[in-house]
Amino acid sequence: MKMIQKGLLFIGLLSLCGVFIYAMQDAPTDENFEKQSVNGYNVYALQVPDNLDLAGEPLPLKNPDIYERMDRELLVNTYWQSNGLLMFKRAHKYFPVIEPILKKYGVPDDFKYLAVIESGLVNVVSPAGARGVWQIMPATAKEYGLEVNTNVDERYNLEKSTEAACQYLLESKKLLGTWTLAAAAYNAGNSGVSRRLKEQMVTDYYDLLLGEETGRYVFRIVALKEILSNPLKYGFNFREKDLYNEVPTYKVKVDTAVTDFALFAKKFDINYKILKLHNPWLREPELNNASRKLYQIEIPVKGSYPQ
Repeated sequence: MKMIQKGLLFIGLLSLCGVFIYAMQDAPTDENFEKQSVNGYNVYALQVPDNLDLAGEPLPLKNPDIYERMDRELLVNTYWQSNGLLMFKRAHKYFPVIEPILKKYGVPDDFKYLAVIESGLVNVVSPAGARGVWQIMPATAKEYGLEVNTNVDERYNLEKSTEAACQYLLESKKLLGTWTLAAAAYNAGNSGVSRRLKEQMVTDYYDLLLGEETGRYVFRIVALKEILSNPLKYGFNFREKDLYNEVPTYKVKVDTAVTDFALFAKKFDINYKILKLHNPWLREPELNNASRKLYQIEIPVKGSYPQ
């Protein structure tokens, strides 16, 4: 009996040693840190890339404050996985609309990620009254030529609102001198950023002490740029067919009032909902258009929405 007990004790100690050795092998050492289980869930610290930039303007990542703020945004946006996947899906649909407009105006391509952090690429409404993908305030919209009223609100028109955003960013860059400060000004306003630079006697965004939202703003843009540009690096797995695609459309010119958009939609073999999905800037069931202004209404190509 004692021999059996000793044998069992020996086997137990051997097993315990084996478990300890196995655990040590799976510890997060430099050698095995990158290992990932196929079906398990692992949370890893992220390596902040040595070189990150916004529109070619580098982040001073050797500054410990800047490093920690960048690390925070990479972590937050990487491990909010459901939101991250939605951003990949929507970007595939809407970036092809945004990118050529940025190029046309000479605004760096990186600013498409500003739209991502502003709205998640959907037409949202902020508590302050900013609307659309680019989150433009009413006064700013009108300043840059967008129509804003209860009947028509062109902040919801992706093409026109992107053009307005480009004009604002170009003006900010001219006033403030860098694209990084222009990005900050999109959140805090040109006068707000100018005032803080003067008060704190600095010339660089990364030297400014700012409130929570504007202080995170540029880092969030850069984080989304880094993640959306490197999906596998940050653990996002998807196929081309998983992404959303832009529905092909053509434009119908309208320079009169439209009394009933439900009836109008039927002329093109679509329904009221589909018409409004493609033209969210039409805010009511009819178009007043007393001035006989020329509008262009998007109509999906026949067959895009199978019956």
